Amino acid sequence: MKNLHIMTHPLITHKVSMLRNIDTGTKDFREIVEELATLLFYEATRDVPLEETSIDTPNGTFPCKVSSVKFGIVPILRAGIGMVNGIHNMMPNAKVGHIGFYRDEKTLEAVEYFCKLPLDVKELDVFLIDPMLATGGTAIGAVDLLKKRGVKNIKFLCLISCPEGFENLQKVHPDVEVYTTSHDEYLNKAGYIIPGLGDAGDRMFGTK
Repeated sequence: MKNLHIMTHPLITHKVSMLRNIDTGTKDFREIVEELATLLFYEATRDVPLEETSIDTPNGTFPCKVSSVKFGIVPILRAGIGMVNGIHNMMPNAKVGHIGFYRDEKTLEAVEYFCKLPLDVKELDVFLIDPMLATGGTAIGAVDLLKKRGVKNIKFLCLISCPEGFENLQKVHPDVEVYTTSHDEYLNKAGYIIPGLGDAGDRMFGTK
């Protein structure tokens, strides 16, 4: 599918299986989420443009290529926070914004309650992050907010996606590429991805 990138590396598949396991505790769950975020970011930056330059090494001048792209990381609260450090470890100069949504349990609609973004966010290549792409409601709302503030380049990184969420996001924002470690079977009536891994936020922070 266009704009859907599924990571199939054996180590990624292994770590996702550990996340799904009901016996994986909070500490291990949180650490694996961080590791997978690093791997997703690595894959999502394959097309970052490079510029020709030269540097001085201990043995002389060397022609090389570097990137001048400015990155932004925007987690969707609260579960997206667990993915931030995994990306920051690779790109420590990336600026971080936060967008908060909660899901209405009756309508399953996303309701915004917080938005704090870098002042120069429209100049950044933004990686919007959330462990789950379920109904797609929060992802759509977050992309709406970013585009209203002038952001042009947005990629969505998640651990688990499903057909319903991906299709809903693409209908509204067909320019947003999605990077995931697994594209699961379907969304149940309660709005949970099947087989999924449960509530990522609760498992990450030990709140259930």
